[in-house]
Amino acid sequence: MRFLHPDHDEQLELATDDVFLNPGYFDGGSRLDCDLTPTDFAGGSHPIVSANMNAVTGKRMAETMARFGGLGVLPQDMALDTVERIVKHIHAADTRYDTALAVSPRATLRDVQGIIRKRSHDLVVVIDDERRPIGIVTHSDLRDRDQYLPASRLMSQRMVTLPVGISNRDAFLRMEDARVKAAPVLDADGRLLGVLTRNDVVRLELLRPTLDAHGRLMVAAAVGISAEAPATAARLRDLGVSAIVLDTAHGHQRRMLEALREVKAIVGGDVPVVAGNVCTAEGTRALIEAGADVVKVNIGPGAMCTTRMQTGAGRPTFTAVLGCAREAHAHGKQIWADGGVKHPRDVALYLAAGAARVMIGTALAGTHESPGDVKEDRDGLLYKENYGMASGRAVSDRTEHQDAFESAKKGFFREGISTSRIYLREGQESVGAILVDMITGVQSAFSYVGARTLAEFQERAVVGVQTWAGYGEGTPHGATRR
Repeated sequence: MRFLHPDHDEQLELATDDVFLNPGYFDGGSRLDCDLTPTDFAGGSHPIVSANMNAVTGKRMAETMARFGGLGVLPQDMALDTVERIVKHIHAADTRYDTALAVSPRATLRDVQGIIRKRSHDLVVVIDDERRPIGIVTHSDLRDRDQYLPASRLMSQRMVTLPVGISNRDAFLRMEDARVKAAPVLDADGRLLGVLTRNDVVRLELLRPTLDAHGRLMVAAAVGISAEAPATAARLRDLGVSAIVLDTAHGHQRRMLEALREVKAIVGGDVPVVAGNVCTAEGTRALIEAGADVVKVNIGPGAMCTTRMQTGAGRPTFTAVLGCAREAHAHGKQIWADGGVKHPRDVALYLAAGAARVMIGTALAGTHESPGDVKEDRDGLLYKENYGMASGRAVSDRTEHQDAFESAKKGFFREGISTSRIYLREGQESVGAILVDMITGVQSAFSYVGARTLAEFQERAVVGVQTWAGYGEGTPHGATRR
């Protein structure tokens, strides 16, 4: 990457909103020819990673991220027994079909209501004792019905089902002809295997799953820098996670370097170790020398983060990623850009600055796949709660096993928002929809720069600096009719 006006631009501290990509010549046939495969370690068809935040990545998020070519990082606050259960589920999950929501005919409407929003396909399958579908329930079947009505009386027996192995095109056309959004997938014996949606079969044409060496969906997990970090990392390695993320708000500190050396001594080259966060070349170099395979970059840009307002510490995102990436590349290592992503352009600019992957938090929080229940406000709008990992709420949860007085003292040090409503947006309620929006935007960015691979993109990108008015004229600003 080079700046459009290097003598001037190199001296500035820049956020992603401050910069733009200068278009160049593209000799490819289609933007679909652009390959977004990450360059840090094997796995994934694109660079999007879901953040290790309690309100962002759990079982559903990590599973769906991997199915659509990304990578999910389970939070460090998650109990190891829970991590083990989730990792086993993800490794056993089908690489193509979404996990079905299933109930027996004896389940009640109340039972169905409790799970129907756990997946974006809005479909609960009623199955017999041998897992053969006998009916389906959607939201339209739940209106104005008694809470304890059994599923056998709620369900529709007119089902469209799909055989295992059906092509994406044939599955789409069958659902299109039947005017259904989703359909159960059955194995050769007629038993429920999973669910496909009309939208997902199109997405699966663009995104290939993130698989490990055993052909299973990949999942990563985070570890804090406590004294238990080495033992936790060893357990995670044995569970088969595909990356370990050693994570703390300020990564350029003695405790991080000590924990990182110990973790790396135990896991060696068995699994990549990602460490962060830092925002300087010095911090990047320190983590690499302590054993990090990948360095996680940025301090303070996340939507739930108050670090910069509380402390004044941090650095504008584009300059932080650029400086850290240059240092990492000089040592033959890679970085992840973490936080501050609002639009696909932010992902493209992070990649241009040298990132191998981009971690996203709040932008994924308002989806069916994020942890927590969908709630409804007084106007009937759906939302989920989100909160920062350095917030008072997260600190309280993290220290609940400690002495109450010590926990109260630590609660004074807050650098995040404890509660926020993230609304589900029409057309963006699922991770799959957001990923396709992000990835197609980045593929188009590659074509504008004239690149077909990430390496070419980072080599050919020319970045200019713009005024706030320059940024504003690039946003949608047509008149809205009321």
